[in-house]
Amino acid sequence: MIDATGLELIARSVRQAVGEGTVRDTIHAHGQATLDVAPESARNVLGFLRDHADEPFDFLASLHGCDYFPAEPRLAVHYQLLSTERRERLGVRTRLTVEAAEAGTLPTVTDLWATADFQEKETFDFFGVRFDGHEDLRRLHMPEDYEGHPQRRDFPIGGEPVLYTFNEHTTPRWYE
Repeated sequence: MIDATGLELIARSVRQAVGEGTVRDTIHAHGQATLDVAPESARNVLGFLRDHADEPFDFLASLHGCDYFPAEPRLAVHYQLLSTERRERLGVRTRLTVEAAEAGTLPTVTDLWATADFQEKETFDFFGVRFDGHEDLRRLHMPEDYEGHPQRRDFPIGGEPVLYTFNEHTTPRWYE
């Protein structure tokens, strides 16, 4: 497990190798170590952690989106990296505005990990994050003509009316 001091050492090595403005913050909470990185340098940071770090993280365990609404920047992409040799996990998070996410400013990592292909498509489908350089970014779970991204916190909750005995004469039926 990476402790707070180890996380700061990793952040320092990333700053030295990739650039001073790449790591915005380090977060160590509940036994989880996370680097908060700038969106434009996320791919370079992940590539460094995979290939050139003193103690590399060779496996992408998860890539997923998150909505921090009403905070800004509200959308985030979380990468969970794993060192198969040391059995340590490291989170890498990058936060984007909705405009930046939809404009495709976040680079893809499919060239680093093949498993990111499906996970980036899913993040696009549910949160609307476009990954720059992704060769086949499309919806997976929602219909192609579906408008909106259902995992965003401002997405309207609701759906089709449910038929109960008290509203059976006012609710339209499928055959009407």
